[in-house]
Amino acid sequence: MSELTHFDASGQAHMVDVGGKAATARRAVAEGRIRMLPATFELVRGGGHKKGDVLGIARVAAIMAAKKTWELIPLCHPIALTRLAVEFELLESESAVRILTTAECHGQTGVEMEALTAANIGLLTIYDMCKAVDRGMEISGVRLLEKDGGKSGGWRNQA
Repeated sequence: MSELTHFDASGQAHMVDVGGKAATARRAVAEGRIRMLPATFELVRGGGHKKGDVLGIARVAAIMAAKKTWELIPLCHPIALTRLAVEFELLESESAVRILTTAECHGQTGVEMEALTAANIGLLTIYDMCKAVDRGMEISGVRLLEKDGGKSGGWRNQA
């Protein structure tokens, strides 16, 4: 396994120097899900929530979060995203919503953290909008599915 890159030779945290790296097309895909009561799921699916379109608002929150990842995670670089896509899948048999986020840029460092941040914040927004009717919702399975670009090339989650 490679050594941790966010620590210098003396063990101090630092922001990795990407200045000498070539700018390449970068892409990362993340997912997660939120499980809820069937009645809550119906509110989300039917758009009948009194706060409005839960998934539409969660989509915008996920996009906004990805653009601010560098402000939230101390050692992340500011990245000029060229694309951030957010998709939702309604899983009726589980009373759950799956989020799938795809982050892309042309730069010197990857966009895994942006895809993961978008997934987390999208799910947290669903929780926030629905907590008045269901405090027992459960967020799970947030993970990186794949990444492409850079010196290390592609990677796919095999789990």
